[in-house]
Amino acid sequence: MATTIRTTDLDFDNIKSRLKTFFQSKSEFADYDFEASGLSNILDVLAYNTHINGLIANFALNESFLNTAQLRSSVVSHAEILGYVPRSKTASKAVVKLSLSNSAVDRPSRITLPSNWTFTTEIDDQSYTFQTREAYVAVDDGTGTYNFLTSSGSDEIILTEGIEKTKTFLVGDTGDQQVYVIPDITIDTTTLIVKVYEATTSSDFVTYSNINTAIRINPDSRHYSIKEVPNGYYEIIFGDGSTLGQAPVSGNKVEITYLSSNGADANAGDTFTSNNFLTVGASDYPISVTTVAESSGGSDKEGIESIRSNAPSLFASQQRMVTAEDYKAQILSKYSEYLIDAVSWGGEENVPPIYGRAYVSLRFVENTTEETKQVVKNDIVNNLSKNLSVMGIDTVFADPINTYLELITTFNFDPDQTNITPRTAENDVLGVIRDYFVVNLARYGTVFRRSNILTEIDRLTPAILNSRMDVRLQQRFTPVVNEIRNYKISFPVPLQLPNKETYTLTSSKFTFNGIRCTFRNKLNSSVIQIIDVLGNLIASNIGSYDAETGVVDIIGTNIENFEGDNIKISVVPFNQSTVRPLRNYLLTYDPTRSTARAIIDRQRVSTAVTL
Repeated sequence: MATTIRTTDLDFDNIKSRLKTFFQSKSEFADYDFEASGLSNILDVLAYNTHINGLIANFALNESFLNTAQLRSSVVSHAEILGYVPRSKTASKAVVKLSLSNSAVDRPSRITLPSNWTFTTEIDDQSYTFQTREAYVAVDDGTGTYNFLTSSGSDEIILTEGIEKTKTFLVGDTGDQQVYVIPDITIDTTTLIVKVYEATTSSDFVTYSNINTAIRINPDSRHYSIKEVPNGYYEIIFGDGSTLGQAPVSGNKVEITYLSSNGADANAGDTFTSNNFLTVGASDYPISVTTVAESSGGSDKEGIESIRSNAPSLFASQQRMVTAEDYKAQILSKYSEYLIDAVSWGGEENVPPIYGRAYVSLRFVENTTEETKQVVKNDIVNNLSKNLSVMGIDTVFADPINTYLELITTFNFDPDQTNITPRTAENDVLGVIRDYFVVNLARYGTVFRRSNILTEIDRLTPAILNSRMDVRLQQRFTPVVNEIRNYKISFPVPLQLPNKETYTLTSSKFTFNGIRCTFRNKLNSSVIQIIDVLGNLIASNIGSYDAETGVVDIIGTNIENFEGDNIKISVVPFNQSTVRPLRNYLLTYDPTRSTARAIIDRQRVSTAVTL
């Protein structure tokens, strides 16, 4: 029987071997010496051709699907089919106060600072340009000091990083295919201003807005859409004049203004200097700048993996906010330059349940100021929730809650199988645990599985024969000192039931009635007691814990002092093998209360021989 040639096998040697096997199955080649003949060269060519064709087919097939595509252009194209536009570079923003002093007798009562007024800051010896995006007016306070204010009366002014650039297009004949490509990979698409003039010499224009901001579209609407093209540039697309509202017509001039940004590189600027003097009357005056919040929010182009994750979610939401996943998808799509992650849940899933609410928890990028966080939250409520969510559902924000894991790891270690010391092995194990949390547990909804992390530890070196791990969860609270207070601490999972042998709940040290103490549950009971450092009972019943709900109640306790910034409550979870946090809980590793210990276990067996 002839042997089937599997051309899907991409290995060159396997392909050649199977070709030989195929020929040897034929009677005329039964005793043929392939290696000593010229036919071997022909087999090399056939195997090489099959190998290359197989690779090409594999690459082409992978690039045909969003989940397997590796080229950015392919991923972007698949996302476009789902209606998802990947985020461009995003300009960093800073909050400042601007003022000017003018003691001239004939000084004006009002001074205007034009838009696009530039400022400079230095970050790591690199200079970056920031600018205003609108004009600001200052009024003389009577002493010659002018404080510039926004249109709403606030003295906090936003500076946006980047260099303003303009690209102009002339609209051709109706039959021509119009292409409006901006040849700049550093563009921040959120800063686009699209103006359409009636003619090249006209000063009258109409402004087109991004279609993603549209609530409704009619024949008089003026919107544009934007997409990333394969070379990394961005293309502006207008409607056909009917289905998506009005479109530029032949003879119009399209003027596109935007900021060319450095993205994340411009974050953390804290000192800004005006690049010019402001002319008032016949004199020039310097502008004083006081930084309220350092620059933040700048980001680079959205990465491939982020696009791969966000595009299906946004497509599923269909420009509406009904389910919890809809909230997450819409928020991450429109505010991903500010956010690492987001999660949402309905009021019926909250603890306690509060109906008529949608809860949202946001994880902001590092160094995001409180002012910027509030701006983002307000924008989500005003521009998303009010327009896309169900009537009568209020959006409520909840801060992330860190649940710390204390991991006590022991492992059998055979020093004969390695040249590293037990202490080095212990440090390496702690490093594996730390890296595991960074890679696998840095987002909402991620699950801690003890077996997975123990597998990583066992793979570290052959000298680690086996390992085990005890898991405790830790929540922190900051008490009000010298006041009798009640405290409620919630854990994201059920807790170990009371038993006669081990304590489910313990805590860090604090001062109570002048004595250094800790919290601890009574054996075989959920009642919480206060114990001094020697184990003596100080208070017999100051609360309890509910193993099913994971809620710890401390009642009527006057804490006089405590160590560090907070009190740490540690508990044993009901299931140490799997910790699955809900809602806005994040699993975090606590290295200060985690240990790794090597137990020497030599596998070599010596046999005494008696002569």
